[in-house]
Amino acid sequence: MKSNAEHLRLSDHHDRSANWKNWGPYLSERAWGTVREDYSETGTAWDYFPHDHARSRAYRWNEDGLGGICDRSQYLCFALALWNGNDPILKERLFGLTGPEGNHGEDVKEYYYYLDSSPTHSYMKMLYKYPHAAFPYDQLIRENGLRGPADPEYELMDTGIFREDRYFDVSIEYAKAAENDILIRVTAYNCGPDPALIHLLPTIWFRNTWSWGYPSGPMKDVPGLPGMKKMPGRSNAIEADHPALGTYYFYAGGQADMLFTENETNYERLFGVPNGSPFVKDAFHRYIIHGETEAVNPLAFGTKACAHYKKIIPVDGRFEIRLRLSESMRENPFYGFNRVFSSRKRETDEFYAQLQSDGMDVDRKNIQRQAFAGMLWSKQMYYLDMEQWLDGDPGTPPPSEKRKSGRNKAWRHLNNFDIISMPDKWEYPWYAAWDLAFHCIPFALLDPDFAKRQLILLTREWFMHPNGQLPAYEWAYGDVNPPVHAWAVWRVYRIDAKHTGYRDTTFLKAVFHKLLLNFTWWVNREDADGNNVFQGGFLGLDNISLFDRSADLPIDGHIDQSDGTAWMAFYCLVMLRISLELAQDDSIYEDLATKFYEHFLGIAVAMSDVFRDGQGLWDDEDRFFYDILHLPDGGILPLKVRSLVGLMPLFAVETIGDNVLKKCPDFTRRMHWMAEHRKHLTQTMAVYQPEEGHKRHIFTILTPERLRDVLRYAFDENEFLSEYGIRSLSKVHQRHPFRLSVGNAHFSINYQPAESETGLFGGNSNWRGPIWFPINFLIIESLKEFYKYLGDDFQVEFPSNSGNFLPLNLIADRLTERLVRLFAADSEGKRPIYGKQKVFQENDLWKKHILFYEYFNGDTGAGLGASHQTGWTGLVATLLQDQGENDR
Repeated sequence: MKSNAEHLRLSDHHDRSANWKNWGPYLSERAWGTVREDYSETGTAWDYFPHDHARSRAYRWNEDGLGGICDRSQYLCFALALWNGNDPILKERLFGLTGPEGNHGEDVKEYYYYLDSSPTHSYMKMLYKYPHAAFPYDQLIRENGLRGPADPEYELMDTGIFREDRYFDVSIEYAKAAENDILIRVTAYNCGPDPALIHLLPTIWFRNTWSWGYPSGPMKDVPGLPGMKKMPGRSNAIEADHPALGTYYFYAGGQADMLFTENETNYERLFGVPNGSPFVKDAFHRYIIHGETEAVNPLAFGTKACAHYKKIIPVDGRFEIRLRLSESMRENPFYGFNRVFSSRKRETDEFYAQLQSDGMDVDRKNIQRQAFAGMLWSKQMYYLDMEQWLDGDPGTPPPSEKRKSGRNKAWRHLNNFDIISMPDKWEYPWYAAWDLAFHCIPFALLDPDFAKRQLILLTREWFMHPNGQLPAYEWAYGDVNPPVHAWAVWRVYRIDAKHTGYRDTTFLKAVFHKLLLNFTWWVNREDADGNNVFQGGFLGLDNISLFDRSADLPIDGHIDQSDGTAWMAFYCLVMLRISLELAQDDSIYEDLATKFYEHFLGIAVAMSDVFRDGQGLWDDEDRFFYDILHLPDGGILPLKVRSLVGLMPLFAVETIGDNVLKKCPDFTRRMHWMAEHRKHLTQTMAVYQPEEGHKRHIFTILTPERLRDVLRYAFDENEFLSEYGIRSLSKVHQRHPFRLSVGNAHFSINYQPAESETGLFGGNSNWRGPIWFPINFLIIESLKEFYKYLGDDFQVEFPSNSGNFLPLNLIADRLTERLVRLFAADSEGKRPIYGKQKVFQENDLWKKHILFYEYFNGDTGAGLGASHQTGWTGLVATLLQDQGENDR
């Protein structure tokens, strides 16, 4: 592998000879309205700590800020605050609608872009678009409140606040001179037709740990309290001392006023009781906007400080400020400032030049680099000690007794204090286990060490439940997500081996042994009929079903789940493949491979049975897989909804070469014995013995005939196939909704290509038509795996009924291109993700910046859901990489 300065930094960090990742973008864009900060009796996180409290109330578990950074323990934070002379509040963090306020759930109402980052965060750049006029907080809440689930969301652009480009482009850039020496450049550009005033307040502060009884932080028992003060004889310099972190120095270039306060709650404003200190968290807001000079500490010390710059920027003018945060005291802190920035930017360019495929054009390289930037910027420090959260902190009032029987009560062991990849930093400022598995795939290209550590982390004893379950997410750690962790481990292992030539079996073993516990938890989940068919539980596809599958059914009975069962077959095969890989060096793993093979056969046979007398999930009439509803009176109803639920069996496929099996004689002998003596498990299955001379074996649920049947639906443009990928629900249900009546209860499901029209899961997720990246990615992976065995001779129509027959590898390429086209500029320079949003499509100041949405309109490809969902949508970076390598 080629190497440059960034590769050397990654290597030094991996070897622990340097700590280049000690500082990074680990500061959330939102800490308010989160479960961690919710100490209410009722668990109403959005109401207990709203946005209006955020400027005045100290957080318990983490901090937030605009485009900020912090050390990996989040003791010391830096972020930018802004004021345009018109806003009602100081802009210190991002604003958005809470779940109840949005007509499609929670939604950030800001425009910002993560433009660049190196893997060690030695260079980073973010862009924030800040209007000249007063930010329309009340208008956004009011207008969205008037809209229903069938209406589009009312966006910030819809208010007209960006008309005539009356806003500032504010860029925040970071360059590390050393591991703990960060140069910061903030540039405000006036895009509008008139001169405009801006206040810039680069701010540093300590995370408040002392108010909860932990002076130096709960993870460090070091005496003393943190504090910062203006350095004597230095007009724009601050010394910040922390008993656990040590001493840092903050330097502000140019003319600025240095302001100080405490990171303490303003109890008087929020609760009408006297403050313990006259200097509180919202002091800079009161000082700048309301002219309350007494709000800041005249003695120039505290736990929060900023440099205050004020500038009228002319038309097309720029205002730049230089800052430095360093563990070293410096006489001339800005000496060599431009040189360091130029070096780090050049090294980042070199890193991506070596990584990116030559087969990609300029636009696609830009898309991939911004996807990588979003992934890297979305790493956050996640801190939560469930025992403390449930029981309360020393010296503070105890939480309600209801808390001990409420949310997450069964997860007392959980104690997280780690840097974790998040779905995004506003809508999902917490980790989600199955999202994270997909995140690690593009991370394996960027920083395989980080990807592997993330996968190991979720299986550590302070994350994984003692019963083997992985934590889902903080709203409900006990929810059940699809078992994709093993797949991600295997995929990351293979990517790493491909690019380094090294088989990291130490990593593979470490996670595999923990996954054995998780697998046992899965197979011991409820199986009401003892027939290897999965029932019950939330499976991550939110409202794809008639019912909320994370709760008890609204009617008596249970559902045999096609997707749940397929996921388990998928899990078995991945664990089988990992076992065989480890058996290449240690034959003891052959026994485990046999065990997973037998598990797979039992599940696959049960799933493949034709639906008859309440058994089987395959419908021989429709030639498709469906869920089955079992009623208490013995009645059985197939739920004939054509959705991704019926496509999931595609994922359960694995091919294994003769070269692998030759090193596993015990497993191979057992496999042949099963084929001879357990024909009921193997004869009706696509567990083929290869023909003479064939180099691979295949393990799958689908026979070739059933594979054609399922793909016929998948590739039908009147069903699943969109111009931009595979829909989550067949379009046939647009004209023919599926309806079910059981007694007096009535249910229905119809094709919804865009935002959700149902209130399930708060209305902020829609699997009833839109295109989702993780499932499309797995479909592409599965087609490639089938091709390894079936080869060029097995061809299907793509699209269905087109007369155009292709082998599965070329169909995988066609699907890849459809997904990539969501982001790519067409011949007119327009990107499908932006739909009819004219400014995003045509304005030069906007159109090159890419947003990585949570999901996409099933008909138009327009971006939907969380607008900065760079997590699993970041998989486009991997697709682009594969596509570019294929085009060489």
